[in-house]
Amino acid sequence: MLARKYKLKLDILNERRIKAEKMGALLAVAQGSSQPPRFLVLEHRGGKANAKPIVLVGKGITFDSGGISLKPVLDMHKMKGDMQGGAVVLATMVTAARLKLPVRVIGLVPLAENMPSSKALKPGDVVKSRKGKTIEIISTDAEGRLILADALDYAGEFKPQAVIDLATLTGGALYILGHAGVPIMGNNKRLADAIRAAARVTAEKVWEMPLWEEYQEQLKSPVADLKNSGGKPANTITAAIFLENFIGGWPWAHIDIAAVDDETKGRPYIPKGPSGIGLRLLVSLLANWKKF
Repeated sequence: MLARKYKLKLDILNERRIKAEKMGALLAVAQGSSQPPRFLVLEHRGGKANAKPIVLVGKGITFDSGGISLKPVLDMHKMKGDMQGGAVVLATMVTAARLKLPVRVIGLVPLAENMPSSKALKPGDVVKSRKGKTIEIISTDAEGRLILADALDYAGEFKPQAVIDLATLTGGALYILGHAGVPIMGNNKRLADAIRAAARVTAEKVWEMPLWEEYQEQLKSPVADLKNSGGKPANTITAAIFLENFIGGWPWAHIDIAAVDDETKGRPYIPKGPSGIGLRLLVSLLANWKKF
């Protein structure tokens, strides 16, 4: 096992423990599948033992059918790759350990399968997140932000100095930067600047998008604290606005890799297939980490 080989501390929360943590959003996504959810917690204990950690959160949807809001048939076979954010976080944790980076890093990966069934989450349902916020389900295909909501809230248990989440979150990312780069959003300029610096070194291009208060209007619900989808307008941004509702008082950045997770042609730097984009970026960021 990689965790044992590279001396990473690993804890796996099973369905019973996920229920005990009141991760209602994660459980709601998983309820349509016969495969139970899991929640991975890894720790690289570099640097001082009592140092506040950097927490990395990766979306781990192991297959995304869209649920009741079923996706089109075209390219659905690629939806086994909807866990690439989680895979990148796992790879970053292993690389940090192999390089013996002198920073304390926590990796969180919520894992679930989004499937349609008689037990599946339905549009119109209201679920309660770990944070206590209620969420009206508009689209069951906006499931990634649900599992990330519980994971981001759980990140607060570690009193982090910063939190970065990585996810194949929105199809709208394609219409922002195409396949050339990655939209990023967040609440801290210094963290965003550090990510941009890492992007320049690794050639994994990023571009920051605004999180204006006006976008909150699209997520207002008459029956819950917020909706899980604000519709098509600025949907990459409104997805990040949704996640921001589950952030504590720490620096946070969101990286949406949905348009760049699969390299269709192949390049000298990235061969054809799953790109793993974000791994070099995060490793460079951690290797040159400065406190915020």
